[in-house]
Amino acid sequence: MTKKIYIETYGCQMNFSDSEIVLSIMNDSGYQISDSVSEADVVFLNTCSVRDNAEQRVLKRLKQLKSLRAANPGMVVGVLGCMAERMKESLLEEANIGMRIDLVAGPDAYRNLPELIREVESGQKAINVILSTEETYADVTPVRYASNGVSAFISIMRGCENLCSYCVVPGARGKERSRDPETIISEAKELYEQGYREITLLGQNVNSYLWKCHYGGETITFPRIIEKVAGLSPSLRIRFATSHPKDLSDELIETIGSNANICRSIHLPVQSGSNAVLKRMNRKYTVESYMERIAAIRKAIPQCSVTTDIIAGFCGENEEDHRQTLKLMEEAKFDFAYMFRYSERPGTPAERSFTDDVPEDVKKRRLEEIIGLQRKLSHESNKRDTGKVFEVLVEGVSRKSEKNLMGRNSQNKVVVFKDEGWEPGTYVNVKIKECTSATLLGEAVDQPVPLISQSN
Repeated sequence: MTKKIYIETYGCQMNFSDSEIVLSIMNDSGYQISDSVSEADVVFLNTCSVRDNAEQRVLKRLKQLKSLRAANPGMVVGVLGCMAERMKESLLEEANIGMRIDLVAGPDAYRNLPELIREVESGQKAINVILSTEETYADVTPVRYASNGVSAFISIMRGCENLCSYCVVPGARGKERSRDPETIISEAKELYEQGYREITLLGQNVNSYLWKCHYGGETITFPRIIEKVAGLSPSLRIRFATSHPKDLSDELIETIGSNANICRSIHLPVQSGSNAVLKRMNRKYTVESYMERIAAIRKAIPQCSVTTDIIAGFCGENEEDHRQTLKLMEEAKFDFAYMFRYSERPGTPAERSFTDDVPEDVKKRRLEEIIGLQRKLSHESNKRDTGKVFEVLVEGVSRKSEKNLMGRNSQNKVVVFKDEGWEPGTYVNVKIKECTSATLLGEAVDQPVPLISQSN
């Protein structure tokens, strides 16, 4: 009888991409993908360690799986990804977790999962958290298990060498290595032929992508690879995540501006508006250089949305540092932000070098102020879009009403409008009538949308 595998994914887009790789490997080994955890013979949790609450969610879920294990003693339970890499053998100690975990595999060990499962079935616990300097899974065709059939991810590089003091990623995912560009283009072409109309190029630091061709060939940088993928078809939208401000080059900005199907949306994490805090974070840029990048984007691509990440309450952050963050937000006018309280991660440079000295109630208050300001900025951004016409890629039915469709414009803003029979993957021109801080609301029109490259 064919065995079934079920996977749950926690954290970022990169983890969802990794889960698609895991399912492909397991599928090739004879496992059937299940959408029901109770029917699965193998259950994997693909984890994130960037923030403590992400790990706490995983630990809580593992305890919930204990009852399923009681009903199915033969079920294999494994922890994958960054949390597996960070905690390693301690995950296999039942006293630490509250239930038995059979298998632990880091993000470079997914090819070995079938072998690790065989070890478990022979009565052993199995672990492989060895990091690789070469593994990119370039030859693995991901299983798009949770896809809407319209949007897909392609991981073009792995690892990170920025060594931000608060971050576990360099230790959990190893050194940067980029995929062969031909494999990226081939995967993107295959997705387009399957009906996908939006591709997001992924990497921990995607704009540091670099491929040096052998035998004196072309050196491919990130602006070059994104342009190559965009060149597959004008009806294929291209996005990317995530950029580091120090690597957002003028060449990349120019490439986005000159290719209408590279989306007008850049995610550029700032983390703090204080140079003192940025230095302790080892972010390798200043507030002034960051704002120069924002100015360059606004000048070259006026219609581009800019989103960010912000951490409240990093080590040593005082009230003036916090005010500087609010000031930067006002000046940058971010369209959206992911905002978090700082949570110290074991094994990071920040844990070794700094004291987590901002009280939790102060972190909470500062975060609430950041969220409140960003909600206002997001609403103002959306109000500026009222009356405009955008080309919207239909993703599916709106969550709140089956009479409406939802999709995203080039700026990555959610647009909701009346369903008049368009299928997912269709481009529809929508005029914005009203908005909330999170959503644009409009109606379909025949009015054409000018090419953005011609309307800068």
